[in-house]
This record gives sequence, C-alpha cells and structure tokens, in this order.
Amino acid sequence: QVQLAESGGGLVQPGGSLRLSCAASGSIFSINNMAWYRQAPGKEREFVALISRGGATRYAETVKGRFTISRDNAKNTVYLEMSSLKLEDTAVYYCVGGVNWGPGTQVTVSS
Repeated sequence: QVQLAESGGGLVQPGGSLRLSCAASGSIFSINNMAWYRQAPGKEREFVALISRGGATRYAETVKGRFTISRDNAKNTVYLEMSSLKLEDTAVYYCVGGVNWGPGTQVTVSS
C-alpha cells in the first residue's frame, strides 16, 4: 500500500500562488488516477483535480483555469499548482492515489 504525504500548504494572500506536492512512499506508475480533493471548514470534501497515468486531466469548475495538476512518475510525486487564489480556496487539501489518502495540508487564503 502506497503512503502519500502532502506538503507546500500555508498562508497566502488573495491572488497569490502556491504549489502543493504529494510524495508517495512507492511507485505511482501503476496507479491510474492521482487526484486532489479539499475540505473547507464546515463543508463536505470535494473533488479538485485528477490526472491519469497518461496525463489526461480533469478539474472542478471552481478551479479550472487557475489550478494545474501534474505528475512525475519517476519521482513518485504529484503536484498541484494553484494561482489566483481566492478566499474560498481555503481548505485542507488531500492527495489521493487509488484508495490511498494523504493526511492533508492546510491552505489558507487571507488578507
């Protein structure tokens, strides 16, 4: 079972950028879909972005055009580039690979 660990979260002002990383303890090559989810305070966890082994991507409408997901199978790492951040992007962000979830990293957008 692959263990996932997110990093890169923090406090950023509206309009700013952050890059999240998700490092896997083993190979992610065999995992078809790697994804990011998020959960804001008082809200349900929601889908953010997904990337297939072949590089096909899909995004939630709320982040389309602002977030970019990528994966480096050689480094067993998945990334989430976030730009033009909004207050409503504040959440704990989780990396997901197959049935494996990371513990999450906090992203806070505040002025």
